[in-house]
Amino acid sequence: MKAVILAGGLGTRISEETSIRPKPMVEIGDMPIIWHIMKIYERFDITDFVVLCGYKGHILKDFFASYAMRRSSIEVDMQQGTVNLLSPNREKWNVKLIDTGESTMTGGRIKRAAEYIGDETFLLTYGDGVCNVDMTSLIATHKNDNALVTLTAVQPPGRFGALVLGDAQTRVSEFQEKPEGDGAWINGGYFVVEPKALEYIDGDSTSWEKEPLVNIAKAGKLSAYKHRGFWQPMDTLRDKNYLESLWVQDKAPWKTWQ
Repeated sequence: MKAVILAGGLGTRISEETSIRPKPMVEIGDMPIIWHIMKIYERFDITDFVVLCGYKGHILKDFFASYAMRRSSIEVDMQQGTVNLLSPNREKWNVKLIDTGESTMTGGRIKRAAEYIGDETFLLTYGDGVCNVDMTSLIATHKNDNALVTLTAVQPPGRFGALVLGDAQTRVSEFQEKPEGDGAWINGGYFVVEPKALEYIDGDSTSWEKEPLVNIAKAGKLSAYKHRGFWQPMDTLRDKNYLESLWVQDKAPWKTWQ
C-alpha cells in the first residue's frame, strides 16, 4: 500500500521557517518533519511513498537524492572519480517525488499524481503533522465500512488555560492548563482512500478538503476513525517548538519505531 504525502504548500503561518524551505523540510530534532511522518508509516511496514511537491520542491528532491551519502561514512577515490558508502545508513523506502505545480491546490496535487498512485487503496496525509495513530485499525475501519475515504478524526487540545468561576464570578473554583478542548472532532489527516475518490476532484483549483470530501460525505461514502491518542500539526512556530521540546526530551509520542 502506498502512502501519499502532500508536500507542496507555502506554509505561510510558519513563514519564519518556510521562507527558505518547504514546510515538510522544517526540522524536528535533526531531521525534517516529513522524515518523522515516513517513520510513522514504516512502523506499519508501509515503505512505498509518493511525495507531492510544489513550493521549493527541489529541496525535497535534494534531501532524498543525497540521503544515503549524508547519513554514511564515505570513501572518495579522487583518481577514479568514484564514491563508495562505507557505513550505509539506508531506509527501506521507495520514494517518488512528483512535481504537482507551484500553486496547485491539495485536491489538484492528488489528481496530478494519479498515474503514480495506481488503482489500489492508498494512504494520504499532510506533510506537517505527526501522531501515534494505529494504521492497522485505521485501515480495518476503512475496509469494514466499505468507505470511499476514511479520515482520522481527532480532538485537539485547548490552546489556553480554562477557568471555572464560582457564583461570585471573582473566585476561581477550578483551573485547567490546556484542557481537552470543546469536544469537537476535526479532520486530522491520515486518510485511507480508494482511487475512485479522485473522480470527485475537478482539477488544479480543487481543495481536497472542500468539494471532494463534502460530496463524498453527501454520498454516504466518507468514514471517520476516532483517534484519541497523540496528534499535533506544525502550523506555527509555537507548534514547531513544542514538537522540538518533546523530541529532545525523548518524550515524543509519535516515535513508535525502534
